[in-house]
Amino acid sequence: MYFKNFPNMIYDFNIGGKDTALYLKDITRNIRFRRDILANITIYDEYDIVDNETPEHIAEKLYGNPNYHWIIMLVNEKYDYLNDFPLSYYDLEKHITTSYGDTAYHIHHYEDSAGYIVDSTSAGASSITNYQYEQLLNESKRRIKVVPKSIIEQIVTEFKKIL
Repeated sequence: MYFKNFPNMIYDFNIGGKDTALYLKDITRNIRFRRDILANITIYDEYDIVDNETPEHIAEKLYGNPNYHWIIMLVNEKYDYLNDFPLSYYDLEKHITTSYGDTAYHIHHYEDSAGYIVDSTSAGASSITNYQYEQLLNESKRRIKVVPKSIIEQIVTEFKKIL
C-alpha cells in the first residue's frame, strides 16, 4: 500500500545489450510526518510490541488492515524493518551469541543509579554486561507510538496529496 500511490518514472536499462525503457515506481520520494505533529503527544497512544509481532501484525490488530504498517513505521521514524524493531527472545539470544560468543557476560560499561554511563571508579557504579546491554537495547525498541484508528483515513488522504 505504501508505494501504491507513488508516481511512475521511466528508467532506461541495458538488458542483454539492448536498451530498454521501463516504468518503475519512484521510490526515491521521501515522505515523513511533520515533526511538530509527532511532537504533539496528545495525538497518539503508546503500544508495547510483543515477541514476533511485526508492523503488519500491529496494523491488523489496531486498524484492521495490515497494509497500514507503513503508518506505524513513519509515526515512529523507524525505517529499518530488521534493526528498528525488537528481536524475539530467541533471535535476541542468537544475536548475543553470534556477536559476543564467550564474552557475553563480560562488562560492556558501567552505569550510575540514574542510568548514565560512568567510569568504573564512580561512586555507586554498576557494571552492565554485554548480555544486559543487548537486552536493554532490545527492550528500548519495544514501546512505540500509534495513532488513533479514527485518523487513519485522514493520514492516508494527506499522504496521497503529498505524492
